[in-house]
Amino acid sequence: MAVRAVSSCSIFRSASTSSSSPTLFAFRCSPCHFSRRFSQFSIRFPIFRSDKLVPGHGGLQSSSVHSLVDSVMEELGALRRRRRVRAAAKVELTSSGGIVEDKLVNRTLQQGLLLEFKKDSERVLLAVAQRPDGKKNWMVSDQNGVTSSIKPQQITYIVPGVENFDHAEISKFVQSAQENSVGSCPKIVADMNFLFLFWWFVFFSKEYFFNLVQDSALLEFAWVELLEKNKHVTPEELAEMIFGSVEPLECYCAHVMLSEDEVYFTVLETKGSRSIYGPRPAVQVEELLRRKLAKEAAEKELQEFVQLLKSAKAMPLDAKPPKSSWMVEEKIRQKIKSLESYAIDACTNDDQRKTAGMILRAMGMMKTASSALNLLINIGFFPVHVNLDLLKFNTRTDHSDEVISAAESLLSDSYDPDEIERKDLTHLKVYAIDVDEADELDDALSATRLQDGRIKIWIHVADATRFVQPGSIVDREAMRRGTSVFLPTATYPMFPEKLAMEGMSLQQGENCNAVTVSVVLHSDGSIAEYSVDNSVIRPTYMLTYESASELLHLNLEEETELKILSEAATLRSIWRRQQGAIDTATLEARIKVVNPEDPEPIINLYVENQADPAMRLVTEMMILCGEVVATYGSSNNIPLPYRGQPQSNIDTSAFAHLPEGPVRSSALVKLMRAAEIDFRKPIRHGILGLPGYVQFTSPIRRYMDLLAHYQVKAFLIGKSPPFSAGQLEGMASIVNMNARVAKKLFSSSLRYWILEFLRRQPKEKRYRALILRFIKDRIAAILLVEVGLQSSVWVSVGADVGDEVLVRVEEAHPRDDVLFLKEIVIER
Repeated sequence: MAVRAVSSCSIFRSASTSSSSPTLFAFRCSPCHFSRRFSQFSIRFPIFRSDKLVPGHGGLQSSSVHSLVDSVMEELGALRRRRRVRAAAKVELTSSGGIVEDKLVNRTLQQGLLLEFKKDSERVLLAVAQRPDGKKNWMVSDQNGVTSSIKPQQITYIVPGVENFDHAEISKFVQSAQENSVGSCPKIVADMNFLFLFWWFVFFSKEYFFNLVQDSALLEFAWVELLEKNKHVTPEELAEMIFGSVEPLECYCAHVMLSEDEVYFTVLETKGSRSIYGPRPAVQVEELLRRKLAKEAAEKELQEFVQLLKSAKAMPLDAKPPKSSWMVEEKIRQKIKSLESYAIDACTNDDQRKTAGMILRAMGMMKTASSALNLLINIGFFPVHVNLDLLKFNTRTDHSDEVISAAESLLSDSYDPDEIERKDLTHLKVYAIDVDEADELDDALSATRLQDGRIKIWIHVADATRFVQPGSIVDREAMRRGTSVFLPTATYPMFPEKLAMEGMSLQQGENCNAVTVSVVLHSDGSIAEYSVDNSVIRPTYMLTYESASELLHLNLEEETELKILSEAATLRSIWRRQQGAIDTATLEARIKVVNPEDPEPIINLYVENQADPAMRLVTEMMILCGEVVATYGSSNNIPLPYRGQPQSNIDTSAFAHLPEGPVRSSALVKLMRAAEIDFRKPIRHGILGLPGYVQFTSPIRRYMDLLAHYQVKAFLIGKSPPFSAGQLEGMASIVNMNARVAKKLFSSSLRYWILEFLRRQPKEKRYRALILRFIKDRIAAILLVEVGLQSSVWVSVGADVGDEVLVRVEEAHPRDDVLFLKEIVIER
């Protein structure tokens, strides 16, 4: 324990501690003496009446005591303010000319002296000098019994009047300093004319007196006196002034008070272990006091908040306070927000960072983002599996009341501006194929075989512009979002949920507005004819990929249209490859988390094979639609977001030795260049093998698709497109930025839940891993076949690209994004 702890309590001693100075108990006071002392201050008090007595400490006491106390303290405060004003009017002390040189004469260090030294930047200890160590250093034995060598500049004070001090007695010296009581400060009491306080202390409130006459009060009294007289002081002089003694203990206590004081005194000059202190100017003291009070109030506020945190942390999970309860009171909300910002490394200013650090330190935790996160989880503010990226990117998860109200108004309006222009295609059999948990259904397919044997296809896209117009409040909100955000735990739609899922989405068995792209294919899969029209359709089937694949496998006679669609997809795939398209089909994980707020939510994991017949079918039809819209836009000079992806003359034959599927796709993807967009004319899309391409099939979930709809729909009804190429380019820069964020959110969240899924599996479970390539030496990039996740693992000699190996999960830490795999070598 550092001896500096003495400064946290009053520096007094009991009557029995010292015989060198009179004690407060030696004074005698009488009512007449008491009133004479009061008269020197012009303090008036209410008449003391003894006829009304109430129980008090140790007996009966007047009911007017509290009013007496209040009056004493009020007059005392006024007195202190008056003296400060008088002191402020004096000439302020400077360090020039007033310091007596001999006061700074250092005492020669010798064996047996008691000294204080800096152990490090945070610790100050008492020690006894033992012997010289070299030319300048000294060996000392400190209060903890540790012997060490110190430099002269580490010594902060040599206690006067002490010789041949036994280092074993240091702890007693420290204890004496800590236990100092009122008896050792009679001089300050007498000099400041406060004997009336002793009378009050004896008869009424010993505890209040102890609280009153503390270090700060003693220093303030000394400060006023010294400031009025324009004097400086040494620790020994201060000891004489306030304690009436220059005994070692009193001198050391005075040194501690001065060296730790941050309000009343400042160091004027220092030489070695000797320092001279001067009183600060009154204006500066007032400002420092104001800051000190503010700091104390903030510390009290912090401690109260820490107690709330500890209480919530100790509660069982089902009893923890709800998140909303932490947001009611402003001061608590600000501290919680500081912790939240610290946890996601998104502090907006130094105050937030500092506040979070103080809270974590007060909780006995390390000042790290993970500590803040764990604390917020432990108090119930965050769920165990909170999505930090969702918070970091400040992703919009809810729509404002204003936007929702506007969306509901659109739903209630039955007017369709394109009603007359719409083709009635309700006679067609319509297949809507998507994942089973899809909420926004924005595309569907129809097909037939013409009499000449050619295939005609209809790609129906939900007509979102039936409800929303450019520049409207709903449109502006959709542009700010850029895309719907799809996560394993939730979907955050680009449009308000009711408008997106009830108004815009295609509904089975109901008449739905659409924009239909119809295409007639040549026998080789190229486009023979096409058209783009406003339409009305009635979806027949809502199928999942799994059920669509099953229907294709069954080859049912009554589902001829689905079989024709599959045939068309095959033709298109072959044709595109002939045009240089690159097949990037692989295995991908899809996860749905049930009750994500629970500590152990249900995780449903599916692995999608993009080479699956139903997925191939849908993919080819969406690509076909994009080619037609690009051709349509080019033919009619419509500014559109034309997407392209130039290639670096990839020679796919160089990868022919690799197995088709994920292995070959992985090798090809590494060589691909980034996609580009032109808003004036189509550009070649090398990966898809198309002369031009426009994303058009997801206007409910992608704003760039909605922009294409605005442009095409305007042309269909004979109007000029609402946006120029330049305007589209400016809007796209904002939209694509938000789309990239949404993509990153999806990827990080998907990986988190895959790792959480793996973490829960039995340790002995084995997984098939497909070797995609070698990263370095025998460290291979692999694809976990049953999970759809790419990772890396060290594989044994003999394994090659395209081979399957068995691995097990050694460690999985989703929060830290850590996955360690180990190959299982089977002896043969």
